[in-house]
Amino acid sequence: MAATSSLLRMEEIEGKGRGLVSLQPLRAGQIILRDSPVLLYSAFPLIKQNSSYYYCDHCFRTMTPLSPQSYSSISVLSCTSCAHNLFCSQKCLSTALKASHSSWVCQALARLRDSGSILLGQPLECQVQARFLIAAYNLAFVSPPDFQILLSLQGSPDAASAAAAQFLHPLISSVFSPTQINPPNECSVELTAALLAKDKLNAFGLMQPFSEDDAQRLVRAYGIYPNASFFNHDCLPNACRFDYVDTSASDDEHNTDFIIRMIHDVPQGREICLSYFPVNENYSSRQRRLLEDYGFNCNCDRCNIEASWSENDEVGDNAEDEEEMMDEDQSEDMMASDTNTNPQGENNDFPHSYFFLRYMCDRKNCWGTLAPLPPKDGIPSNVMECNVCGNLKKDGFDADGERDKSTMED
Repeated sequence: MAATSSLLRMEEIEGKGRGLVSLQPLRAGQIILRDSPVLLYSAFPLIKQNSSYYYCDHCFRTMTPLSPQSYSSISVLSCTSCAHNLFCSQKCLSTALKASHSSWVCQALARLRDSGSILLGQPLECQVQARFLIAAYNLAFVSPPDFQILLSLQGSPDAASAAAAQFLHPLISSVFSPTQINPPNECSVELTAALLAKDKLNAFGLMQPFSEDDAQRLVRAYGIYPNASFFNHDCLPNACRFDYVDTSASDDEHNTDFIIRMIHDVPQGREICLSYFPVNENYSSRQRRLLEDYGFNCNCDRCNIEASWSENDEVGDNAEDEEEMMDEDQSEDMMASDTNTNPQGENNDFPHSYFFLRYMCDRKNCWGTLAPLPPKDGIPSNVMECNVCGNLKKDGFDADGERDKSTMED
């Protein structure tokens, strides 16, 4: 993490393992990390079903128009050896053929798509795991240093990854050529299980485009980001990630990069955390997801408070219910708290209500997190950006956490 050595330090966090801690006071909106993936792979089945969206299989930008019948009218190129992988430009196609969609990957995926393959009858998760393993073993061939980075990330095989490896490894190893793994016996069921464990704990989803009419926003691709993977989870995060996959201003080489920005000010020595999913989820749902997907129970300040609530008290999938639980005096007291250094409030029974009011997007079906735009010339921005829908809005609070009356009607 040389690029961010002046901002973040990796430390052992009690009860969490490795995490990232601020080396200096950090300001709201400050960019603390830019990270590029060492590995990207599609989240679609091996044979893509009819979809509302089509993506470049290299840069994963949305390709329009969205109908296969219209490909002839736009710049969409297919792999010269298969009809399954599509690319938005000659540059993406050429780059992919040298790396992510090498001739071996093309042949391996073709064999896994064969009508006699037992993979086609498996659930989506299993097919996506196969995609990951093909991409990971290809990485070992085209970029051994990046493969070693992948192996260095957190995650040890558990019963689930071991069982998946027992099923998938014979299928994946059957498509290797003698030169693909050197020596061939490096490809073992134990290595396959280890790779699946790394993927489970470290993969980030690149989501499909946001739509107010669709509450189920699906994943278009998964990526392994070697530095961002060390951010631990908190149900009231102090930083959030932004990606700009479909932004025309980003080039093909960096449009899948992550940018991590601070949500609010934090002092030196504070752990910097992301939320691994939308913050509006209730306590039981959050705990279930964290245990099933990441193997831990969350003991953050918010969870410690909500653990004592009954199910009837829990916030549902709409956080407006929780905001209504505060009376006007509680709301004013919270907004007057020291939000720059500890917006969660050590002794407040509703630390997340303030967070919802200020930092959660209220656009329909969004539930994204708002963070200020980066400061300019040291001056903090009062424009908040949503990391899900990209909406911009003026911050309705002043620097002390009080409601800014000049924005009340914005």
